[in-house]
Amino acid sequence: MDSEFMETVADLFAQRGVKVIRFEFPYMQERRATGKKRPPDRAPKLLECFRSVIAQAVEEGEQLFIGGKSMGGRMATMLASEIDLPLTGCVCFGYPYHAPGKPEKVRNEHFEDASFPILILQGERDAFGTREEIAGYQEFDGVEHKWLVDGNHDLTPRKASGVTQEENLKNAVEMAVEWMKTRA
Repeated sequence: MDSEFMETVADLFAQRGVKVIRFEFPYMQERRATGKKRPPDRAPKLLECFRSVIAQAVEEGEQLFIGGKSMGGRMATMLASEIDLPLTGCVCFGYPYHAPGKPEKVRNEHFEDASFPILILQGERDAFGTREEIAGYQEFDGVEHKWLVDGNHDLTPRKASGVTQEENLKNAVEMAVEWMKTRA
């Protein structure tokens, strides 16, 4: 939650008047406490953690969009299929459509059951799902993609593109804020 990517994105949202709540999944809390790397918990544990954060935020009575980066975004989209959640939408930065090098194992089947809109901000050359790969996937109502120039999974472009990661992050947040405004 305090990676440079997350710090920058949260700051850019704050500059646009959007409050961001960041949290860590249990495996990351343990990693921070012990200093030992470990793999992510299974989806049920991650989703339960995410639900508890949502429950706390709902008590504050504000309109709520959820989202995340990579696996956090995937968990957010999985929560989109839970109809009982009082959410307005979901914003994902760098959605992990598949493991790098395994484009045949696509992880988007749950999009069909989404009960609120999803925005995916994806780098054009993301190893977890390039623009070309995603163009060949089934489309789902309520799922929209915005593309960041030459971006990888962290939305970082190559120098030859003429664009910087900073520009891609600013553009991504601006796209997200505009998208959220149309759903508020």
